[in-house]
This record gives sequence, C-alpha cells and structure tokens, in this order.
Amino acid sequence: MINIGKYNVLEVKREKEFGFYLGDEGRIDVLLPKSMTEDKEIQVGDKIEVFVYRDSKDRPIATFKKPLVTVGEVAYLKVVFQTEFGAFVDFGLDRDIFVPIKEQRFKLHTGSKYLFYIYVDKTGRLAATTDVENYLLNAQEEEKEFKVGEEVIAQVYSKSQGGTIHVAIDSKYKGIVLPNEYYMEVYPGTEMKLRIKKIYEDGVIGLTPRKTRLNEREQIQEDILKYLNKNGGFMPFNDKSNPEDIKATFNTSKNYFKMALGGLMKRGKIVQEEEGTRLK
Repeated sequence: MINIGKYNVLEVKREKEFGFYLGDEGRIDVLLPKSMTEDKEIQVGDKIEVFVYRDSKDRPIATFKKPLVTVGEVAYLKVVFQTEFGAFVDFGLDRDIFVPIKEQRFKLHTGSKYLFYIYVDKTGRLAATTDVENYLLNAQEEEKEFKVGEEVIAQVYSKSQGGTIHVAIDSKYKGIVLPNEYYMEVYPGTEMKLRIKKIYEDGVIGLTPRKTRLNEREQIQEDILKYLNKNGGFMPFNDKSNPEDIKATFNTSKNYFKMALGGLMKRGKIVQEEEGTRLK
C-alpha cells in the first residue's frame, strides 16, 4: 500500500494531459499532477521518488515538492487556521495538516509556531499532535555529541507544575531548563537560545538561557544603564531591593543584579542611595 505522508519510490505507469499515474505491483495508482513535477523530464516506465499525501478530496496525490516534515517526525510548524474542531498547521505543501482539539495539550494561537508530531489518523489522513515527548530523541542513545558551554536553539513543548521547562533542541533532542535558570515567562512554542550547562547520566541535556557569569554581568550592567538613561538617571532599585521586583524588571536574580551594581560602582558610573540608584 502507498505510504501516506512519506516518500515513495513509484513507477510511472501512464501519462495524461493533466499528469502522470504512478504505482507498483498491487498498488493503487497515485496521480502526479503536471503542476507538481517542477518541470522534470518524466517518461513512462521511470521509477521516481515522490512525497504522497491526500488532497482536499482525500485522493492520494504525489509531488516532488519537499514538505517541512513527514509522518513519524517532530517539527516546529505554524498554526494558520482554527475551527471549533481543531487547528490547521502549514507543513510546506498546498494542504495543511489538521490538529484535532483532543490532540492539543495547550491553547494554540493562529500565527504562532509549536512543536508537532505528525501521524496518519484512522481515516488515512495526515494529522498532528502537540504531545511530542515520546517522539523526541535521547542524545546519548542517538550518539549525538553535545558539549557543556555549547549554544543551541530549542523549542519549548511543555512546562511542569514545578516550573521545569521541557524543550526540544533543534526540534529533535530532549532537554530541560530548571526553574532557577530563568526569570521570564515562558510558554509552549517559545523558541529559545540556550547554553548547555549539564549533560545528565540518562542523556537529557540540562540547559540555561543565562550567559557565562562574566557575560551575564556585562549584559545586566548594560540593562541597568539603559534603564537609568531612560528614566532621568534614577531607578528605585539598589542592592537591598526585593528579589521579585528585580526579577520582574531585569529578568535576573538579586545575586547577579548586585554583582552588576558593584561593577558599575567600581567604574564610577553610578551611586547607590537609600531610595535607589543614580547615574553619576
């Protein structure tokens, strides 16, 4: 049988004005419209590799166009339309993939991107789910080498009640960001630039959005100076301020904030007062 949602090697059986019919022994013919041949030279009897999916009338259609994802894979895809029954995501072809309501583990927003696992439903149509955990790879088992300190791009797919963020590095490998490593609101679908902090024994990658200690201090110092310049040279924060207020304003811990203030004071840029901090 034809593998819907995957690449198939099929023989060109016959040609019509509108396209080619492809198949193999015991297989149902599949139409390759001439509009999807990308001007390739095709002859009856050729064996060609094509991607097969279903059109709006549920007929199997072949194409040389490359989809963003195939069945059995996880990909970071954009939601393009929603109905009361579910959402539709763009996977690079002229037909979008359906995400049933029951396969949405969190609220989807049109125009935003999320991680989806692609499968074939009971009706033979392509479908997607946000429940991707079991389809992501363990870097250790796949013999994928990551190094502590390496920067990666990862997509958030869930957040535990305790605040641990679960991400997929390059939409493929499992990683986590512990609650004490971030100070901003993070939601499923968020794409983050992260640094590898630790590789656990089970192969899960421990990540952080923080830069190295020195680089982070320099970044916070820049943020403090920008805040001061924007607010008349004064801010109602100093090294005795509430950690939650610092976190909400500068997205950092009080410890890093105090380090940054100390560095600016040594450089003669600021002076701390009882009410806050001023530019010199």
